This record gives sequence, structure tokens and C-alpha cells, in this order.
Amino acid sequence: MDRTRLEQLLADVQQGVVDPAAAADRLERVLPRGAAATPEGNGRETPVVHLDHHRELRCGFPEVVLGSSKTTADLLAIAGQVLERHDTLLVTRAVPEQAEALQAAHADAEWHERARAITILRGERPPVRTGVLIVTAGTGDVPVAEEARITAATMGHEASVAYDVGVAGLHRILGEVEQLRRARVVVVCAGMDGALPSVVGGLVGVPVIAVPTSVGYGMQLEGVAPLLTMLNACAPNVCVVNVDNGFGAGYLAALINQTDGEAPVRAL
Repeated sequence: MDRTRLEQLLADVQQGVVDPAAAADRLERVLPRGAAATPEGNGRETPVVHLDHHRELRCGFPEVVLGSSKTTADLLAIAGQVLERHDTLLVTRAVPEQAEALQAAHADAEWHERARAITILRGERPPVRTGVLIVTAGTGDVPVAEEARITAATMGHEASVAYDVGVAGLHRILGEVEQLRRARVVVVCAGMDGALPSVVGGLVGVPVIAVPTSVGYGMQLEGVAPLLTMLNACAPNVCVVNVDNGFGAGYLAALINQTDGEAPVRAL
């Protein structure tokens, strides 16, 4: 339950449209209860997760599920519990076998192969916002960029993209200046020397989220080299997420791109 629906529920109670006991029942389903998910069909097993159903109310978006290292049975159990209480499911770092199982269990599950993400979107969706631009230095950075794009899209933000415009051919990013300057926030994914975010930061007056990727030759150190470059960016509008963290970049870009300019986290 997000803040808008909570306020509507409280207004309905105030006006006598909803009985207080019925309202309490609804709130009980979303407030923290320490509910545990176990693999379907064997509730006696040790719980593998305690879901944070209150996160959407606190933070504006439901808990996101990391698919890696989870068994298919665990993922199905977790997804089922999320969908009992929320209209949105986002699974990151998934594998095809997990996607096939979720699609068999939920016909509306969508597999985004390059992003390694699974989404289920139900109910009334908020109006789609534009303003996010996702840029990559090379084609090898696209999977991380797609993770960012799918994350932002799941949160209601349709991102434009400019892929393979790295500094090895500087004319390519300069050819995107018009699009860059239309954006409200830019995500830049780069491996190798990680120089592209600084270049983009010098061309725009909006936040630039730099994503180092584990793409490159020799002493690239699985993303550490571009990470250090980005942390030392001379452009002051550049911030940095962890190596290959397209999810974190897409999530942050969506928060920045809120059209009303208000922080989604509010005191209750």
C-alpha cells in the first residue's frame, strides 16, 4: 500500500465509508508482521526469507527480489508472497530457468533477457514519466544499462537510451548533446578507463549517475579501474554506484526523476 492509498483509506474511515475493523484488516496485510516465506508445498521447512511488505509504504516501491543464489522453489515462494500484497514484482539477476518457472506460475511475468530481470506489473499503473537517459560507452556495457532501464521502467519512468557512444570516438557522445540536455538525470555505464561519465558531466547541468562495469582488457580489475576513475571525476555533478549495479542506478534515477520534485519517503 503506497501513501496515496493509505490516505484514501484513512479518509474513507473518517467519512464512514469503510468500517475501522475492515481498515485494520487491510493495514494488517501491509504492516510488518515478520511473515516468512517457505518453498511452496512444505511450510514446515525453515523459512528462507522474511519479506518487508512495509517497504512500499515507507519508500514508495515494493521490495525488489535478487534472483541470484536463490533456488527456483525459493523464488516462487517469495514471488507469490510479494504478489499477494503488491501489484509490482521486480526480480533482478535472474536466470532463464527462474524466468520459465515464474512464467509458468504467473502468465503475466515478463522475462527481460539482456537485463536478466523478470517483471510482473498489475493493476492501475501511474502515468509514465520521461526524463531519464541511459548512456553506455560500448556495447559490452548494454546488459548493465538494460538492468537500469528495466528498473526505472518498472518504477514508472520510460528511459531514452544512447548506446555505444564512448570516448574512443568522441564525436559519438558529442552527437548526443541535444538529447543529453533534454534529460533530467543521466545514467552512464562504462568499463575500460571509465572516462565517459566525466565527459557527460561536463556537458549537462543535471545529475549524472556513473556505473562502472566489469568490461575491459588487462588490469581493468573486474570494474575496479573504472570505479576509481569515476570516484575521482572532476565533474561535480557525477555520483557513482557500485560495479555493474545497473539496478541501483536505475532506482536512483527514478527517484531523482520524480516530476513533483518531492522525496518519496515521508514521515507517517
